[in-house]
Amino acid sequence: MLHNSPLSHEFESGLSDTEEARAKESAGYLARRDLFARGMESERVEHKSRRTVVRESAERISLSKRIHENEEYHKRLNEDSLMHTPEFVIKPRSHTVWEKQCVRLHCTISGWPEPRVVWYKNNVSIDPMAKPGKYKVESSYSVHALEINKCDFDDTAQYRVSAMNSKGETSAFASVVVKRFKGEVDESLPSPRLPPCLEYGVKFETHIVEKFGVSFGLEGETLSFGCSVIIYPSLQRFQPEIEWYRDDKLLVPSKWVQMHWSGDRATLTLSHLNKEDEGLYTLRVITKSGFETHSAYVFVRDGDAEVAGAPGAPLDVHSLDANKDYVIISWKQPAVDGGSPILGYFVDRCEVGMTHWAQCNDTPVKFARFPVTGLVEGRSYVFRVRAVNKAGMSHPSRVSEPVDAMDPADRTRKGTSAPWTGQIIVTEEEPVEGVVPGRPCDLSVIEATKNYVVLSWKPPGDKGHEGVMYYVEKCVSGTDSWQRVNTEIPVKSPRFALFDLAEGKSYRFRVRCCNSAGVGEPSEPTEATTVGDKLDIPSAPGRVVPTRNTDTSVVVSWEASRDVKELVGYYIESSIAGSNTWEPCNNKPVKGGGILHGVCLESGGNGVELTQHSSCGVGRHAAPHSPADTPLTHIANVSERVEGGGQNTDHKGHPTALNEGKQGKSASQQEPEPACGQETAKQVANSCTELLEPNCSQKESATELPDSHGITVLECVRDAMVLAWKQPTFIGGADITGYFVDYREVIGGVPGKWHEANIKSVSERAYRVSELKENMLYQFQVRAANMAGVGIPSLPSETFKCEEWTIAVPGPPHDLQVQEVRKDSLVLLWKPPVYQGRDAVNGYYIDIKEADADFEMWRGVNEKATDKTFKKDLKEGESYVFRVRAQNKAGVGKASDPTEPVEAVTKPGTAEIVVNVDDDGVISLNFECSNLTADSKFVWSKNYMEMTEPERMTLETKGNKSKAIFKTPSEEDLGIYSCFVTHTDGASASYTLSEESDSLKRSTMHFHPPSPVIPLKTELAVELLEKGRVRFWLQAEKISANGKVEYVFNDNVVHQGEKYKMNFDKNTGTIEMFMESLGKEDEGTFTFQLQDGKATNQSSLVLIGDVFKQLQKESEFQKKEWIRKQGPHFVEYLGYEVTPECCVRLKCKVANMKKDSVALWYKDGREIKVNEKLDFSEGVLTLEIAQISKKDAGIYEVVLKDDRGKDTSTLNLTDQGFKDLMNQVFSVIANSSTPLKIQSTEEGIRLYTFVMYWKCLIVMFFTDRARVAGGLPDVVTIQEGKSLNLTCNIWGDPVPEVTWLKNEREMVSNDHYILKFESGKFASFTITSVSTSDSGKYSILVKNKYGTESGDFTVSVFIPDEEPGRVRTWC
Repeated sequence: MLHNSPLSHEFESGLSDTEEARAKESAGYLARRDLFARGMESERVEHKSRRTVVRESAERISLSKRIHENEEYHKRLNEDSLMHTPEFVIKPRSHTVWEKQCVRLHCTISGWPEPRVVWYKNNVSIDPMAKPGKYKVESSYSVHALEINKCDFDDTAQYRVSAMNSKGETSAFASVVVKRFKGEVDESLPSPRLPPCLEYGVKFETHIVEKFGVSFGLEGETLSFGCSVIIYPSLQRFQPEIEWYRDDKLLVPSKWVQMHWSGDRATLTLSHLNKEDEGLYTLRVITKSGFETHSAYVFVRDGDAEVAGAPGAPLDVHSLDANKDYVIISWKQPAVDGGSPILGYFVDRCEVGMTHWAQCNDTPVKFARFPVTGLVEGRSYVFRVRAVNKAGMSHPSRVSEPVDAMDPADRTRKGTSAPWTGQIIVTEEEPVEGVVPGRPCDLSVIEATKNYVVLSWKPPGDKGHEGVMYYVEKCVSGTDSWQRVNTEIPVKSPRFALFDLAEGKSYRFRVRCCNSAGVGEPSEPTEATTVGDKLDIPSAPGRVVPTRNTDTSVVVSWEASRDVKELVGYYIESSIAGSNTWEPCNNKPVKGGGILHGVCLESGGNGVELTQHSSCGVGRHAAPHSPADTPLTHIANVSERVEGGGQNTDHKGHPTALNEGKQGKSASQQEPEPACGQETAKQVANSCTELLEPNCSQKESATELPDSHGITVLECVRDAMVLAWKQPTFIGGADITGYFVDYREVIGGVPGKWHEANIKSVSERAYRVSELKENMLYQFQVRAANMAGVGIPSLPSETFKCEEWTIAVPGPPHDLQVQEVRKDSLVLLWKPPVYQGRDAVNGYYIDIKEADADFEMWRGVNEKATDKTFKKDLKEGESYVFRVRAQNKAGVGKASDPTEPVEAVTKPGTAEIVVNVDDDGVISLNFECSNLTADSKFVWSKNYMEMTEPERMTLETKGNKSKAIFKTPSEEDLGIYSCFVTHTDGASASYTLSEESDSLKRSTMHFHPPSPVIPLKTELAVELLEKGRVRFWLQAEKISANGKVEYVFNDNVVHQGEKYKMNFDKNTGTIEMFMESLGKEDEGTFTFQLQDGKATNQSSLVLIGDVFKQLQKESEFQKKEWIRKQGPHFVEYLGYEVTPECCVRLKCKVANMKKDSVALWYKDGREIKVNEKLDFSEGVLTLEIAQISKKDAGIYEVVLKDDRGKDTSTLNLTDQGFKDLMNQVFSVIANSSTPLKIQSTEEGIRLYTFVMYWKCLIVMFFTDRARVAGGLPDVVTIQEGKSLNLTCNIWGDPVPEVTWLKNEREMVSNDHYILKFESGKFASFTITSVSTSDSGKYSILVKNKYGTESGDFTVSVFIPDEEPGRVRTWC
């Protein structure tokens, strides 16, 4: 603070100036001292901190080094922590699945560094992104999996998983076998799910809400349905892909089908409904993250007929075959006949672009196919069909797709149709010169009615470069008079329909090929075909059985009709009990047989009837099921299930469907709902409001049915579980035909609704439930079914979690069965575990305890793992329970569910297997059962494996006795033989057949030595004799006079007759059979069976395939040769030789000539007159040609003939044959030539020689060598600064190469030296602005393959005088 007055400052401080100055100085000293002290201290602290940091850093480095060394040390001590090659902890297992099912291969792999895993199919790596939705590859915590969706036959292969890291590579293999149902393919198996994939960096979740349900429409109406779609997260510019399917076939927009997507709702509109529109409709919403689907069924009822009682309209009108002059139309019969049988059908046609319909047939046709003729070639037509009965005509069917009336070969080259017409423009191809085509092959009659016959064949293999056409010929059976059918224009396609054949007559047909080169040989004729309708009306389906009755649906199964050709499908009908009025449940035929279907019945209806139809017509009705067996008060919806079925040549069956009733039940009482994607189930129906009445209830079954229990899990993967259960204790008085499995989710301890897991019943007591959710809890229940229906469900199982098993030990065995119960022993059988674990199962442990004992009382029966199933040392009268555990290399797995209590007691009447040996030493096993029932059967097993059709035994059953007789006992027959009787209280017994058995000791037929055998010197052989006869023979070493022989061909005994001649020489043991020739029917196995007392033997010879064809060919050749040699014939066929005199001599050697035998020479079909008489004494015919020339080229032929026959030999001296002959002639000429001479002439180099024959001089000139023709001077003198241009002519063929040289060095063209070579003839040389440095020697060098030539010239440049009179010259 400043003060203006010193006085005031002094009074204020109270100090004088001197004192104040000393105080300030003292304060400054103290401040400086403190500051210095603090600085020293800070420096000391800073130095100390740096030393501490350096020391601590060094300690950390040292500690890290010690830790690292310690880790390395412990790594060397612990081998498991070392880097090692990959190793499979659990290898992938092989699978056998049905077509369109999903399969999952998974394995567990260890290794460090973490291995890279690649999956291969047949050694080709699998790229999941190449086929989205087909393959899915996952890897998580050393568990790797490959999922194959919707398997087909192409997926049958060997799959390899390869794991590789820096230490090495290892692989494991698994096979996948895809099987197809014997009947039709079930197309309703679950669709594949696309693998999760990111799009726009997010994963989309798709939800389908407000789903459409089952819809019912009427013909002619318009029907719309759809779903709302929620996609999360919602992106403004993202649009999913929407697809609609009908019966698994993708729909495309048309005048009948319209699709609409509003951004959040997908709608499908069906305009003018027709019965073809009936089927299962599926909406598929696709994103890159996967897809979601929803399905429901659409039913289309027939519209009201114009005339009461008229039938419904036919459906599915389409073209089976089309040609330029006919079209074969096919259709399906309607389900509604109007109350009276359909008399036939009328076919109408209309040209595309026109509106006029013309009727094609005057009288109704009963067959569901009709050939339409009278068409204009190149036009397009559409067709429709109407059905007629005694009441009147039906509505017309939906029109077919346009059909072009033209050959299929022209159809492939069809151009654009003219606007608004059916006119087709065909572009003709440029003809190509070809060869005469060969024979058509595989000619057959594929369809025959009274109106037409359709032929089909395959084109010939040798048809040349151009296309072929065909002529069709026919003849009446029994004659050989062939008539050409298409005389005017040949057909181009390998199919042809013949009309205007006489009904009732039999015809044969053959086909010839033709092209611009000519008409080929005819094909092999067909077998005789009788013209006429053969209506193969299907027989009635059998054993209609309803199952799974609910208050809204019933499932119907039936037996398929037998021996039905071209099966189209089945119509299901329903009737109210007592009304006898049958209504169709489906207007579109469904395929199947012995399978499950659903029907829709009126209220109170409880009768079901089945009809079946093929292309021939509708079959008979199946017997209606008894109302008491279909206990429904009301059926509102349709529930169809299809699997298998007969052959269908017209269409494919639609996916199976199951309805869901409108009125539901509580979670504990409701019927199971179908689960989308579970095996063959797809939800297709909800409710039918116009049929459903309130308070509908399900009656209890009139027959007591079995229940099921003991549900356990055998294997669990990410989305599937394999379940097993015990057989019901009560089966309801009839055999169990199958089981149905239901499942439900358990969320938070609260169970949900029951869903069906399988639509088709399963016969085994194990089933794989697929399409489950990972880490979800589930409960299961099982129902058993027999002929009376489906039983009540079992109690819900324990709650199981769906998560993949990765344990190394095996899963539990299952299906434990007890047989041969005695007072001190029994036989325990089981099936191996489904889940094998890391390695294969190598044995089992059997546990036992008393039935009423505590759980802790379980004890093991065997100390070492075994596969035996026999248990002894039981206490009589005690009840026991058993369980089994499986073992592999990793350890012992989980125990199976225990058996039911079994009392160790021998029941009264228990019998054992008795062994008998008759006088001939034949061993038989005999078993008798005293408590048989009507359904009981004897089941024989060897080593507890059932023998269905034993090859070494004969099984005989009479009454309550069964016998197993050994045919030819040997060591192969040793083992344990058991017999079990079904539908009894466990009647069973076994017998062990060993070499030490008493039966074998008492038998005269021992295993060593075997049965007496007739020794053979040679096995059965075949050889060809004269005339092409075939001899089969063998020779036995020794055979008595009582020896017998049976001659067998293809398991049929043949006897002496016109075809077979037999000879049996018992002295030498030679057995022979002769055949004059071999036909196609003689292909097979020939066997000679020998018997001499008890000694037997046989020898077989298989003649099939190429072996038989070769033998047959040689036999036919030998026969033809023998016939040829009976008359004059050639020993050596016609050939030629060139004599030393350069003449060509044609010659052949003949034999068996007579005086009246003649030999005629021909050239190109014209006889050659021979001047001198031919002499046959030497047996050689010759014809000499002197100085042969090109005019002598041709085909030479010699014909020998007399009254015994004739023989022909041909020599082709055209094209290559004539060239080969002239080469030999030139060779003789060249050998007679003089030494070659050379002469240089103005024309060129001349090579010449003289030849002895044809007196000529051969001269050859070489005039094409490279030459410089002229134009170059010797010396050129030119003034400096001028330009020099020289041109010369070049000659040579091929065009020579030109090179310019200066002072012997090659020159290059540039701005100063311009070198040109034009038109292959003119070479120019130009020097621009010559200087003295350009003086020198120049050359041109020309060269081709015939020689080289050069031309030289000198250039001299001079400088003009710098002074008058002085000249400077430079050379």
